[in-house]
Amino acid sequence: MAAAGEIRDHFHGRTISLCTALDIKAGECGEDCAFCLQSVHYRNKPVPRPMKRAGEIVAAATAAAGEGCERCGLVARGRGPWARKEWAALLRAVEEIGKTGLMPCASLGILTPERARALREAGLERYHHQLAVSRGYFPRVCTTHAYDEEVETLRVARDAGLSLCAGGMFGLGEGLTQRMELAMTLKELGVEAVSLTMATPVSGSPLAGRPAPPPLELLISLALWRFLLPDREIRLGGGKEKHLRRLLPLGVVAGANALRLDGDEIPPVMTPETVREMIGDLGFRPSREAVHVCKCLGDCSPEEEQG
Repeated sequence: MAAAGEIRDHFHGRTISLCTALDIKAGECGEDCAFCLQSVHYRNKPVPRPMKRAGEIVAAATAAAGEGCERCGLVARGRGPWARKEWAALLRAVEEIGKTGLMPCASLGILTPERARALREAGLERYHHQLAVSRGYFPRVCTTHAYDEEVETLRVARDAGLSLCAGGMFGLGEGLTQRMELAMTLKELGVEAVSLTMATPVSGSPLAGRPAPPPLELLISLALWRFLLPDREIRLGGGKEKHLRRLLPLGVVAGANALRLDGDEIPPVMTPETVREMIGDLGFRPSREAVHVCKCLGDCSPEEEQG
């Protein structure tokens, strides 16, 4: 793990990038992904939540900017279709988030070329799309769509001029070999950022009841990803608090150079303040400091901002 940390330091220095993810819409999804709480195929039936208003989204993004986040990801659970008003509200939110100083990102599932171009024109900087697991293991995780659809979405986003964040999930019954195969796929696709989620199979899914990998195993896998992806951003996302527990700080030691700054647990174990404190205790600093962000989104004078 220490060697992986040296690789991270060489390519990324001693800074940690922070981001947040905002759930803007949730629905009953017809896909059967074993890790997704929005799937209608399993016992815990999802409760649809309508699209948040653009103003709500921007207010949450503004707060995240004040906590030191560089990026704000807009996440829509479920798989389309989008109502015209919802899509228009999403594009407005992307435009306004850019005014906060945050880089807007989105994770909206399978993407068409038309949607990708519209997002880019609205100011979206990066598209996030999880491959979840390796190609060979994917049929054990999802049977309602093909792995090629996931890969094609990344190519569509790239063709539209968006940078890419993709990655996978540890804890779905895969082994070390499958994790390394996924890392090589991400390397071949040339994604700029790699996100890592510590997952728990959904109750009632074929993978439910499998024991969670021990924290040290997860950290070793993370370190090996840093060896395979030396210059990529590796971001620890959801589930890190639950699955790494007291070893969470070692996720940075083992090669991560970015963290998702929001509550992975309910209630969250670590607040934004304690995350920044952890970063400092490890001898790192956030790439962007927590600051006051004006809520008028750039329409006021400097004197008004200070007031």
